[in-house]
Amino acid sequence: MSREESAGPLKGLKVIEMGSFIAGPFCGQLLADFGADVVKLEPPGTGDAMRQWGVAKRDGKSLWWPVIARNKQSVTVDLRQPEGRELARRLIADADVLVENFRPGTLEEWGLGPERLKADNPGLIVTRVSGFGQTGPYAKRAGFGSVAEAMAGMRGLAGFPDRPPPRVGLSIGDSLAGAFGAMGVLLALRARDASKAHEGQVVDVAITESVLAVLESVVSEFSGTGAVRGRTGSILPGVAPSNLYPTADDTWILIGANADGIFRRLAEAMGEPELAQSERYATHGARGRHQHELDERIAAWTAQHSLDHLMTLLEGHGVPAGPVNDAAGVVADPHFRAREAVIAVETSDFGTLAMQGVAPHLSETPGRVAWAGPGLGADTDRVLGERLGLAAAELADLHQRGII
Repeated sequence: MSREESAGPLKGLKVIEMGSFIAGPFCGQLLADFGADVVKLEPPGTGDAMRQWGVAKRDGKSLWWPVIARNKQSVTVDLRQPEGRELARRLIADADVLVENFRPGTLEEWGLGPERLKADNPGLIVTRVSGFGQTGPYAKRAGFGSVAEAMAGMRGLAGFPDRPPPRVGLSIGDSLAGAFGAMGVLLALRARDASKAHEGQVVDVAITESVLAVLESVVSEFSGTGAVRGRTGSILPGVAPSNLYPTADDTWILIGANADGIFRRLAEAMGEPELAQSERYATHGARGRHQHELDERIAAWTAQHSLDHLMTLLEGHGVPAGPVNDAAGVVADPHFRAREAVIAVETSDFGTLAMQGVAPHLSETPGRVAWAGPGLGADTDRVLGERLGLAAAELADLHQRGII
C-alpha cells in the first residue's frame, strides 16, 4: 500500500521515534495505527534490534518487524555522530512528538535533552519510556520489561505456588508501557491544545509503574490487611467457578460462571440445577469457600464431552466460556476475522501476512494498517529531502560517510 493511504484521527500529527526494542516502538505503533506520521530513526547498517527479534523467523527475517513498525517510515541516522544528531534535532524541531526509550541521561549526553529540544520547538511533547523512570534512585539502571514485571509484583503472582514464578510468554511490561506512553501523548496533546501558550511537556513512562498500574487491589490489600497475594495457578482464590477444565478430546475449556445467575445457568447446562440451590454453592461466598470441590465436579463433567459440544451447550445457556487458543486457533477464529482483530497485510518480504488488527475500533475515524514495517532506510532520502531540504548531492555525501 502507498504511504499516502495512511489516515485516522491522528492524521497530520508528526512523530519522531528514537530507540529500539519494544516499549518505545510499540507506543509509536499505536500512534501510527491511528494515522500519526511516524518517522522512525534507525542506526545505518543494523537498524532497530526488532528487525532480528522473534521466536520463529522466515528466511532469517523477523516476522515481528512487519507488525511493530507498520505504518512507520524508516530513516537511517547515526546518532553517535554529531552530524547525525544535528539531523535528528532538525527533524524534531518540526515535529509534534518525540518518543524515545533510551536509558535516562542518554539524550542529555547527546545534547538532545527536552530543554534543548523545546528551545527550538516549544510545543514539542517528549515521551520518555524507561525501566524505572527519569527520576529516583533506580533511574539510571538498565531496565527490561521482564525485570520490571518481577520488581513491580506481576511475576510473583503468576504460576503455581510450588514452582518458580514464570513469565506470561509475552513482553507484557513493555507493551503496557507503550500503551501508557501513547495515552500520555494524547493527554499532553489535549493539554497543549487547551493552553494559550501551546506548550508541550515531558511524558515520563516507567515500565515498572505501568505494571504497578494494573495490579488491581494487590497493593491496597496489603496496606489495609497485611495480606500478601501469592501465586494461585489457574484460579483466583474465592472466585468460583472460574478455571480451566479438561475436555474429552484432550484440550481445555475456560469457564467463568462466578456470578450467582450465571452459575445457575451452568448448573442447568450440567443437568444438575440443584447445585445452584445447595448451601455449598448458592452464593459467591459459599462457592469461594468450596472452590476446589466445585472445580472437581465441573471438571468431571467437562471431561465427558468434546470442546465443540461444550461450547455449543454453554453458549446456549449464556455461560461465558472459551477455548484456550494457540496462534492457529486465533488466526482461524471467525469472530476475530469478522471484527478485523486479525487482518491480512501485504508485505514486501513475506507476501500476505496475518497480524493483529487495530484496537480500539472508532466508529467515525478508525485506524488502519496502511503498510507493513518498511525496509531499513526506505524513506531516508525522501524524508530528509522533503523536511530538511537536503539536495541529492548532500544526501549522497551523508550516505558515503555513514551518517545516514
